[in-house]
Amino acid sequence: MRIMASAGHRKNSMKAIRLTDIGCLEIVELPAPRIHGERDVLLRVEAVGICGSDIHFFRTGNAGGRQIKFPFRIGHECVGAVIETGDSVLKVRAGDRVAVDPAVSCGECDQCKKGRRNTCRRLLFMGIPGEMDGCLAEYLLIPEASCHPLEAGMSIEQGVLVEPFSVSRYALECIRQNGAKTIGILGAGPIGLGVLFCARSTGIQRIYVMDKLNYRLDRATELGADWVGNPDRMDVVSRLLAIEPNSLDVVFECCGSQEAISQGIDLLMPGGALVIIGIPETDHVTLDPHLLRRKEISIYNIRRQNDCTDLTIQMVAEKPEIESLVTHSFSVDEAYRAFDTVAGYKDGVIKAVIKF
Repeated sequence: MRIMASAGHRKNSMKAIRLTDIGCLEIVELPAPRIHGERDVLLRVEAVGICGSDIHFFRTGNAGGRQIKFPFRIGHECVGAVIETGDSVLKVRAGDRVAVDPAVSCGECDQCKKGRRNTCRRLLFMGIPGEMDGCLAEYLLIPEASCHPLEAGMSIEQGVLVEPFSVSRYALECIRQNGAKTIGILGAGPIGLGVLFCARSTGIQRIYVMDKLNYRLDRATELGADWVGNPDRMDVVSRLLAIEPNSLDVVFECCGSQEAISQGIDLLMPGGALVIIGIPETDHVTLDPHLLRRKEISIYNIRRQNDCTDLTIQMVAEKPEIESLVTHSFSVDEAYRAFDTVAGYKDGVIKAVIKF
């Protein structure tokens, strides 16, 4: 039997936000989704975080080599309340508040069987052209596996941070065997600050953070960075190497910048690891093959996250103060202002959300 929540009753239509051209958003009324499969879950969306990839789509129509065919609904950082479930759903029930894993894997291909669901051969990701509509809408229909119940008392803001921080946590998991004691984080947006947040619970001893926005460096200091530097105001490589003459074990590139990638390689010790999380707006970046070879640098490319959501929920739930990284909240009618604020790094923005 399907279950319907008494609160937040499902409507036949819903408000949704779509990109209609580069830099253009529209608010439309669309048919509300309905349960079709026995493992389906219908959510009433509470809030959607604006990600850097959403901004790429907003500014250029392209992110990670995926081109939008307008109109299209983007968004993938979502928290919501369950209002109805399919017959066989056991993981959640009506009234539960959940964070959403926006990746839907097949569970059957060679990658899924290896435990690499994030590189599933038939992966569908929310808000990616040709895959799935995004979550910028009042209601969302998703498979049961994408629902991750929030812990009691978690705020909407904490819930929205779960998806980006899951990416950060996964990046740290990928270099766990490196035994890193010193790391650099290049880019102090939500992903970079998430790496810092997650790293503080590991055996990493010293964390160095670089960003071109001083207010983000201030947040990094609040979160426990041992040193911060602005590459527009100093030679961060020489300054950091004066502190760490043996260089760093691992550098996390979190801003999708050619400049940062090059700095990351310069900062690494022989045998170190460069972890690339940021998504460049260009199709190609340049790496110095001779320096990579001489230092025998390992390069890790991070594709979203893999089985880190529930652990991230636990971490975020234990630190309610982390919700302060959600610096801006907008209504649906303020969607353009929300995207414009994030795209322009305006008003001290770190993470902005749109609430339904």
